[in-house]
Amino acid sequence: MIAKVTAMDKILEQALLYDFYGELLTPHQKEVYEQFVLDDLSLSEIAESEGISRQGVHDLVRRCQKALEGYEEKLHLVERFLAVKEKVAQIDRILEEWEQERKDPEEIIPRIRAISDTIIEEL
Repeated sequence: MIAKVTAMDKILEQALLYDFYGELLTPHQKEVYEQFVLDDLSLSEIAESEGISRQGVHDLVRRCQKALEGYEEKLHLVERFLAVKEKVAQIDRILEEWEQERKDPEEIIPRIRAISDTIIEEL
């Protein structure tokens, strides 16, 4: 699925998918999914507050997860975001190295340009 996220906690993956694609869910789906993933409520707690069965909440959460994963498979927005985030971190490391060692700026400029070029290409 999301290459960079698979090593992370499943909750973080669900939260990232929701951040990017949550607006594509219905208001009811959003409410239940937020309660389950973001508010960490149990299926029983959500079922009681929403007036539906525990199984109904479970099924709804599963459908939401599949929908969000399907959007990511098609659009790859989270994957691109994580790739850009990593490249920005690389630029930060290069600049930090430069600040500590006070290397010649001519050494780091091509490295930063190369990374920024790959960011632009990926977008």
